[in-house]
Amino acid sequence: MLAPLLLMTLGLAILVAGAEFLVRGAVGLARALGVSPLVIGLTVVSFGTSSPEFAVAVKAAFGGAGDLSIGNIAGSNLFNTALILGISAIVCPLAVNLQVVRLDLPVMLAASVLFTVFCLTGKTLEVWEGAILFALVIAYTVFLIRLSRREEAIAAAAEAAVAEAGPEPETGARRPWVHLLLFFIGLAALIYGSTVLVDNAVIAARLLGWSEALIGLTIVAVGTSLPELAASIAAAAKKETDMAVGNIVGSNTFNVLSIGGAAGILGPVRMDGIELLDFGAMLLVSFLLIPLMWRGFRIQRWEGAVLVAIFGAYLALRWP
Repeated sequence: MLAPLLLMTLGLAILVAGAEFLVRGAVGLARALGVSPLVIGLTVVSFGTSSPEFAVAVKAAFGGAGDLSIGNIAGSNLFNTALILGISAIVCPLAVNLQVVRLDLPVMLAASVLFTVFCLTGKTLEVWEGAILFALVIAYTVFLIRLSRREEAIAAAAEAAVAEAGPEPETGARRPWVHLLLFFIGLAALIYGSTVLVDNAVIAARLLGWSEALIGLTIVAVGTSLPELAASIAAAAKKETDMAVGNIVGSNTFNVLSIGGAAGILGPVRMDGIELLDFGAMLLVSFLLIPLMWRGFRIQRWEGAVLVAIFGAYLALRWP
């Protein structure tokens, strides 16, 4: 039992270091390319930090472990929204971009509802349902890329106007490839660290006699969401609140559409231990973001504490 615990600690340390590199690289790359940190958080960072969930869910679905696959997705989204966003807001009140409220949050909510309906209908995620989810994430990603290009064009026009006014002073900014290298170093560390942590957490949990569904909803979900936790808290500490919020909203959308879609395509995925309580808790904290984000376009520290308390209440109800 001691060996898994030590390896879990090592995995967590690697995650923290990886998050620092990833946030530095992503923010620098966004500024170097003229892309807003929000768009980077919604796409590159959120998709990258969700890769551990993707690997776990697809592997579990391919191996017939439906409870572990779906539990990982639902549990990760609950953990992302309630605990990660809550802690990030406690670290630094999160200013919410208007685009998140008008576009990205509604997309996340619609995707979460659709995923829940698919999963609860017959307690099975069918192949055609997975194909629909995956097609939607492709369409959403294409839209975000086009949005990013439009913002880049606006930024280029602004830079041209500044250039006409006079030469820009030397800032010593790094080249884009340096930021890209930092990003991929951080991403590799996040994936490796989360793998070490999750593998050993599952070993420890099974030694305790927990069910596959509970392992997926708690240990595996929390473990695979640690990249989002580390990246979002690091972003919040650096006052990059757009990236912190965008990372969570983008990751949740990616989880249910891309990961759920890929798992369904490899399916059908049958689940027996995932309960209505699990999907209900995920949807509750997701829809709670509507009043929190609309109220002054900022998530305050006390509102973050409320999200954390909801996660604690869920664990109290779900724990064996």
